[in-house]
Amino acid sequence: MAQIEIRLPKMGESVTEATITNWLKNIGDTVELDEPLVEVATDKVDNELPSEAAGILIKQFFEKDQVAQVGDVIALISADGGAIAAEPVNEIKVETTVVSDNNNSIQSIPVVANGSSELIDKNGPSGKFYSPLVRSIAEKEGVSMSELESLNGTGQGGRVTKKDILDYVENKPTSQAPVAKVENTVKAENTAAPIAATASQGAGFLSHIKGPIVIPNPGDEIIEMDRMRKIIAEHMVMSVHVAPHVTSYVEADVTNIVNWRNKVKGDFAKREGENITFTPIIIEAIVKAIKDFPMINISVSGTTIIKRKDINIGMATALPSGNLIVPVIKNADRMNLVGLTKAVNQLANSARNNKLKPEDIQGGTFTVTNVGSFGNVMGTPIINQPQVAIMALGAIRKIPAVIETPNGDFIGIRSKMYLSHSYDHRVVDGSLGGQFVRRVADYLEQFDPNREL
Repeated sequence: MAQIEIRLPKMGESVTEATITNWLKNIGDTVELDEPLVEVATDKVDNELPSEAAGILIKQFFEKDQVAQVGDVIALISADGGAIAAEPVNEIKVETTVVSDNNNSIQSIPVVANGSSELIDKNGPSGKFYSPLVRSIAEKEGVSMSELESLNGTGQGGRVTKKDILDYVENKPTSQAPVAKVENTVKAENTAAPIAATASQGAGFLSHIKGPIVIPNPGDEIIEMDRMRKIIAEHMVMSVHVAPHVTSYVEADVTNIVNWRNKVKGDFAKREGENITFTPIIIEAIVKAIKDFPMINISVSGTTIIKRKDINIGMATALPSGNLIVPVIKNADRMNLVGLTKAVNQLANSARNNKLKPEDIQGGTFTVTNVGSFGNVMGTPIINQPQVAIMALGAIRKIPAVIETPNGDFIGIRSKMYLSHSYDHRVVDGSLGGQFVRRVADYLEQFDPNREL
């Protein structure tokens, strides 16, 4: 019987695991090539995974809400329609996880399940769920169920994660040696590995910071954070811990842009089938400024600065749920204004309709957030790690302003907006951060009101 293994694919840089949220096919169902097979959730995005083969689903290796590692076999498909596979007896599973060391390499750690005297059930006495990886590490390291039950998990719903169990093993007050690293080292595929390691180290420190216990008053409503809100909260706290934030503000006169857009938006919509907003026009100016100041387009890994070759602009987008996601316009410096407009509209629509792919939210090097869409005139945005800068766009308002002319000054009505530029003061000083946002404003104010599309 020809059996095809379906593995959890790579879900993007720094993503090493995913939670199985829903099986779209049951055992015994016929599956077509590229037909959605399973829904998974990572710390970045929820996504449907298509089947890599056609046939009959004969085995699911993970149940709903269990966590699989990238590369794990999650299902078996019989290509010739054979019988459903029997459950293996006394199967010894060998799983491999990866950790980053200070040499910016990824090392394999084989973890043999069922290697200790106590077998760990997937559900503890308290009802806590333990993933296959956590159970295998616990069994290998001799961590008892009572010890697992005592851990305060940092995962969804208090779930104990791989990092939680490894941290516990490393700091366990016992003579037992921690998980040993094997000798063969695999080079990191890209620079995401050391960056991810740095971020996770910060998150590990933050796990020891406890917020206040708040007692609800009578009549208060208790609302549990959803998975995405928990991820956003952890990411924001990590960012302000890792990067000392400084924000510079500039007011920009965008009257020429407002008048030009009012003049062309009707014809643009007829010709391109797209509505042109202010966002792609401002992104175009930001891209030009990044070319002038390339040290804004960097990341920090430890004491190393990574200067990015590509200019990938993330744009923070509000979801109907109220949560936030940041799709990325890749190689924005290679697009004209029409291309930027189409990219902005397509990503915004995909975000609102929950159609973003994992690659749509990866690789950003600079982020823009439009606080003006909520009527705010300015903001102090938090940097989207591992980037070092983010710009908030305030509302465009008509205000009285002094207009200088060769024949004297006078008061006129102008359309103006504030640009708020937050940056990582470890590597971006006030001079660079301030000059950059001023340059963006200059490009906006110098916009040609007679520009042709």
